[in-house]
Amino acid sequence: MYRFVVDQNRCFHEKYPNPVTQYDIPRVQIGDSFELESHLKQVVEQACRGKKTALALSGGIDSAILAKFMPEGSVAYTFKCVVPGVEVTDESPVAARYAEQCGLEHRIVEIYWEDFERYAPLLMARKHAPTHSIEVQIYKAALQAKADGFDAMIFGETADCVYGGHSSLLAQDWAIGPFSDRWSFVKPYHVLREPQWIMEPYREYEQDGMIRVPEFLTDFEFYASVNFYMNATALADMELIVPYASTHMKHPLDLQRVRAGENKYLVREVFHRLYPDFQVPPKTPMPRPMNEWLEHWEGPTRPEFWPHCTNGMTGDQKWLVWALERFLNMCDA
Repeated sequence: MYRFVVDQNRCFHEKYPNPVTQYDIPRVQIGDSFELESHLKQVVEQACRGKKTALALSGGIDSAILAKFMPEGSVAYTFKCVVPGVEVTDESPVAARYAEQCGLEHRIVEIYWEDFERYAPLLMARKHAPTHSIEVQIYKAALQAKADGFDAMIFGETADCVYGGHSSLLAQDWAIGPFSDRWSFVKPYHVLREPQWIMEPYREYEQDGMIRVPEFLTDFEFYASVNFYMNATALADMELIVPYASTHMKHPLDLQRVRAGENKYLVREVFHRLYPDFQVPPKTPMPRPMNEWLEHWEGPTRPEFWPHCTNGMTGDQKWLVWALERFLNMCDA
């Protein structure tokens, strides 16, 4: 449902007790885009002082802003998923433009399905739980950076959660029932013979039957998201720097601005100051062509699952079922 173990008192198996999760992330209040720019600049400059630090650079505005604060000549890595014979989303051309303007050396980390089969079990074993698909990409990039001699890696993660980047979720007011249906990535009763519907995270942000969506995103989903990065970089023995994650909006999110098409308005203001000649690119999630990679997967065979339960699922949903079955196999091994 959540891609995250919400009850820290439960575990999948005695050999994988207490899924590894971190909550103690100090966060400063940000009142406007100038405070945000100043904070991000300070964090990046400090992270690059006295150690070798690389940047994970996507085609989006969050990491592009951080690129402006990297020392000239620094290295920026961009993930590029490869499906032989198929053209899939590739952020590297846009990222290369950012890198060139900022005087950074641009390197590509190619990601293949074989990486998921190879690295997912390692990430699950450390996490004591099934893994999000982005962890594999982060881990491979961190391994490459480590091999290249870097000590730390900077990511632009959590800006969407904190600053109103989830446009479709913020576009309307949500009652708790429809929101739980909308947010739950895979509904348990679609795949499991003995499902449970865990409502505690939704109830925590419920008021008069409605969900306080901005708070849900900047609190609950924030920690779920940043822990994907913590797990992957820790496994690679790489220090993680997430400048946006050390911030919190001082004032309530202006939903009118978001719903008028100005999502992440504070981040956009910073981007326009730093890149006055660039158009804001359309927002895309971290590319991972699961639709292509799992197109011919016939679904799980363990007895916990319904046969044919992945019929009609998206690739990202199939991945969550694939990862759960693989982890349960690890528990039994």
